[in-house]
Amino acid sequence: MASGLRKARNAREWSQERLVREIEGYARRRLTDVATTASLRVYVSEWENGKRSISDRYAVILRQILGVTDDELRGAPAVVSPVATDGYDALLSRIDSARSVSGSMVQTFMDQTELLRTMDRQMGAASLVDQMAGHLARLEEALTFAVLPDARRPVATALAGAASLAAWQALDSGAVERAWRHYELAKRAAQEADAPMYLAHAMGEQAYVLRDAGRPEMAVDLVRDAQKVGGQRLSPRLRAWLYAAEAELCAGADRPDDCNRALERAAQCMPGGEDARDPDMLSIFLNEGHMVRWRGNALALLGDEAAVSDLYTALDVMDPTFVRARSGLRCDLAQAHLARGEYAQAEEHLRQARLLAGRTGSVRHRRRVDLLTGRL
Repeated sequence: MASGLRKARNAREWSQERLVREIEGYARRRLTDVATTASLRVYVSEWENGKRSISDRYAVILRQILGVTDDELRGAPAVVSPVATDGYDALLSRIDSARSVSGSMVQTFMDQTELLRTMDRQMGAASLVDQMAGHLARLEEALTFAVLPDARRPVATALAGAASLAAWQALDSGAVERAWRHYELAKRAAQEADAPMYLAHAMGEQAYVLRDAGRPEMAVDLVRDAQKVGGQRLSPRLRAWLYAAEAELCAGADRPDDCNRALERAAQCMPGGEDARDPDMLSIFLNEGHMVRWRGNALALLGDEAAVSDLYTALDVMDPTFVRARSGLRCDLAQAHLARGEYAQAEEHLRQARLLAGRTGSVRHRRRVDLLTGRL
């Protein structure tokens, strides 16, 4: 119990006093009563030292604030209740329920994933941890007890998309092991659904876990494997997305020639027009404006002074609802200005990035802000 709360708090670089203020702020926004400040200070200390159990009421608040699951918060492994050996009635009931999952129900699952994606884009992942966990649990339940392939494939496709989103949210919240496990779930679901686009996308995003963990070369290998797995069944926009991801990962691995080749391939694959959504892969947002930002990001990582022009162009055209992405773009601009020795401009972009990262609860972006701040 103690290690879970303390680990989540430390990931955000919060003191116990800051956590108390966050609890009080949450209570004010939600018109919820909590203990006095003095009592909350005692509670936090006792929760972390294992002297007091976290009540369900406070666990709800802490999960929303910290963006962790209940198991991560309490530091307890998930408990799976097996079906009793004589529980055939219960088993058949679940199988019958899974059989009743119609096409409209699968579409409802996918619509819910899309809603969570939209909320994540604007609000960040931390406040959605309970909704995302429940959504995944319902999809896994439906797939576990679906019997025949025709019933399993559409549910598996929906699960692949939801698990990839949950993984990206976990990565943003600093829960890297949860992110990795969700990507593995997404890949298994995509393989069962015979959905190479979903599989390639999950692999491409999973490469960022490796990059952030300090394995840039392995990350490059994984995103290239994703391109091979998709083969000719990838949509042009997803293929461009994978090449752009390869370019960014190559830049992080200090491979400028490979980065530039990947950027050229991405540009060649990009469909024309202003549309950003891929109708076959709704998690993909990519048009020329996004591509300019990605090119600027890669050049900034390489220390190329030319990155500034692309990044300001991307800032001008970025959709204002992409709050978390705007934080990343501000980090890119700070990095680009640092490469030019323009410290005042870099400091201003880092200030903006920190505010946006705080707004969305992005641990990942906060870490990057802190890293770049150390170079001022």
